[in-house]
Amino acid sequence: MSVQSPSFPVQNAFALLCAQYAQRLPALLEDLTGPARGTVDLPLHVVWSGRRSYGLEQPRSRMSLYRTVLAEGQRQDLIDFLNRDLLIAQWPVLRTLISRPIRDVWESAFPELAAATAATAA
Repeated sequence: MSVQSPSFPVQNAFALLCAQYAQRLPALLEDLTGPARGTVDLPLHVVWSGRRSYGLEQPRSRMSLYRTVLAEGQRQDLIDFLNRDLLIAQWPVLRTLISRPIRDVWESAFPELAAATAATAA
């Protein structure tokens, strides 16, 4: 039995994912007014199974929250659960843990994220 390749080129799938993530972006990073400390409980429409509660003081927990919201959240979820300063501070590591379409869309829309990565590397 042979496995058939998808009926569309991979590049088209990548472009489709980028377009979907771009539609969810906030207008400005300043719109990200989520909490900077405490505990965040995500709603079921963002995380439908597994862990739903995240402590922001714990770096791994915070990173997991941001990965989940970036991948699964809608625009209002991004605004409600992500914090601009925390996103910029952890972007150099976070960008290595998220998918390429998410990373490319966010860095294209918000050059300060790419700048935060460059500043860390310097």
